[in-house]
Amino acid sequence: MTIHTVRSGDTVFRIANQYGVPMQALAVANGLADPDRIIVGQALVIPGAEKNRGELTVNGYCYPTISEQALTDALPHLTFLSVFACHVAADGSLTPMRGDERAIERAKAANVKPHMVIANIEEGKGFQPDTVRALLESPAAQVRLLESCVRLMHEKGYTGLDVDFEYVPAAVRENLNCFLAKARAWMHDEGFLLTSAVPAKMADNQPGLLYEGFDFWAQGKYNDYVTLMTYDFSHQGGAPGAVAPIGGVRRAAEFAMSRMPKAKILMGIPNYGYDWKIPWQQGTSATVVNNPGAVAIAARQGANIEFDQAAQTPWFRYTQADGQAREIWFEDARSIRAKLLLARELGIAGISYWTVNLPFAANWTLVEGMFRVRKL
Repeated sequence: MTIHTVRSGDTVFRIANQYGVPMQALAVANGLADPDRIIVGQALVIPGAEKNRGELTVNGYCYPTISEQALTDALPHLTFLSVFACHVAADGSLTPMRGDERAIERAKAANVKPHMVIANIEEGKGFQPDTVRALLESPAAQVRLLESCVRLMHEKGYTGLDVDFEYVPAAVRENLNCFLAKARAWMHDEGFLLTSAVPAKMADNQPGLLYEGFDFWAQGKYNDYVTLMTYDFSHQGGAPGAVAPIGGVRRAAEFAMSRMPKAKILMGIPNYGYDWKIPWQQGTSATVVNNPGAVAIAARQGANIEFDQAAQTPWFRYTQADGQAREIWFEDARSIRAKLLLARELGIAGISYWTVNLPFAANWTLVEGMFRVRKL
């Protein structure tokens, strides 16, 4: 696929003529609501499929509240739609999602497999290490959870279970392995797939609560697919930088490949960016931005978009009316293409988006131009 980086004096008309494509096709491929508003540094995908496209498994996480437009845009390009999330309690009880029926029905109509996500989340408090520890230390709680999952999945029409346990304490690492073994048996007996989301580890004994509870060998053994959460290298509460720098993504993917079958690995891709105050101060938090929204901010502020070659990620700075300086790092056609090329180079199963709730037309143009999306 060809990417055109907008230069001074470029117009959509001139770019379309340069590459011999219709203006309307160029605008649609890049989600340009106003083709007259392109800015220096913006990356545009030139539509057109590559020859000899390989297959790619594509998962997209979504919330039940996903807009109809975002759902319509994403579904043709997905293998799985993982709906987030049922909350798991320490005793194995399960709080079902509300309003997920629409996503399930639309997915199945589009030949996309809907997966039910379970997570050790407490409303308003995020992921809870103590919850998952208590659950994994209790065989009775695990049975209760799996019984509830199977019953709910049959009732709602899900085709797979995605386990998103985060901040798993090291003390229950083996317990998690045993739980996955049970979950695999239960799911396969019922005709369901089992998938999991895991942190972007770089070593078996990587320190930190985010990493210590995960045994990648067991994750690869028991799951049908594993999403590597290769994003938030620079996170909302941290200093400005690339959310998914290509070097970090590569190192995490290569480590995973050394511990689990590459035919099970889905490389995580962020469909968002962050907007930080600068100079950054410890304790401050960035604002989440969508990728087209970042370009719109640059256009309003008269900022030129830069591109970090090492991270393969776009960024820019601007100053608010009150004088506050800010810095945005996000994803564009160039950064997505770099990740898709890496997935192809490594020969892994595919990719997994967090999330498909936000619009990003250029992304889907790239996926379809470079690959055939696998339907199971």
